Amino acid sequence: MSDVSDQTMIFGCGYLGRRIARLAILDGNRVWATTRQRDKQQELASEGIQPIVADWTDRRTLKQLPAVKHLVICVSYDRRSAHNRYESQVGGLRNLLHVISPETKVCYISTTGVYHQQGGWWVDEASPTRPSRDGGRAHLMAESLLNQMRPKSPWTILRLSGIYGPGRIPRAADVIAGRPIASPQHGFLNLIHVDDAAEAVCSALRSRTQRLYVVSDDQPVVRSRFYEEIALQTGSKRPKFVTPDTGSPVMMRSESNKRIWNRRMKRDLLPKLQFPTYRNGLADILSPNKQR
Repeated sequence: MSDVSDQTMIFGCGYLGRRIARLAILDGNRVWATTRQRDKQQELASEGIQPIVADWTDRRTLKQLPAVKHLVICVSYDRRSAHNRYESQVGGLRNLLHVISPETKVCYISTTGVYHQQGGWWVDEASPTRPSRDGGRAHLMAESLLNQMRPKSPWTILRLSGIYGPGRIPRAADVIAGRPIASPQHGFLNLIHVDDAAEAVCSALRSRTQRLYVVSDDQPVVRSRFYEEIALQTGSKRPKFVTPDTGSPVMMRSESNKRIWNRRMKRDLLPKLQFPTYRNGLADILSPNKQR
């Protein structure tokens, strides 16, 4: 049997997963990553990643997964899928956990969307979770499944705030073009730069950690201030806001209004963030001299 002590598999190798893979490779790991599309295999291989074609909703594709020491699960729900969110996020996870060794350390990427709090309350790992949206509910069910199926195995859940980074700044194009922002001005955004998120994941894999962490930067920001900062850093006009349609995704997301307290993450995983606030992150991404 081959040595698995330096092998990592990333299930769902997208925006965040690619950065996790790069860090794991720099750490000397052999990295496997899954894709559901065969034409993505060469793209992964070009980055030094061993590609696997797999779909966790199809058990047949999970039979030949490699034995690894670490497994990162960061599968995003595909709205084009023939499966609903619960069949995919919960049923798919169940299928995967059935074939993974109990010795494999799992890092499951969840979301701060599991929190329902309003009124700008501070929340942390001990706060109650009563999500109103399907995404938060599905992730909470998946978290519970992980606990049920692997009670004595090593695993960590990371509840991530909104990920932003190069090529992914919410509404930046609208701000720069001077288009009205269909978003409430008030309420807090909780964010984490994708590079810091990847570092948190790798730290969780390397360390003896607790079961649960929230992952967020040091400064929750009122929505209007975030967009105003984009305008300031790009020399654009101050944004104007319009009320989003009732029942629209952005309106539903804004119904939860809380601030994430990252003290456990700072203590155990990332004592110092590369981008501790949204201002630092935006300055790095929006710099005209920044090469990516």
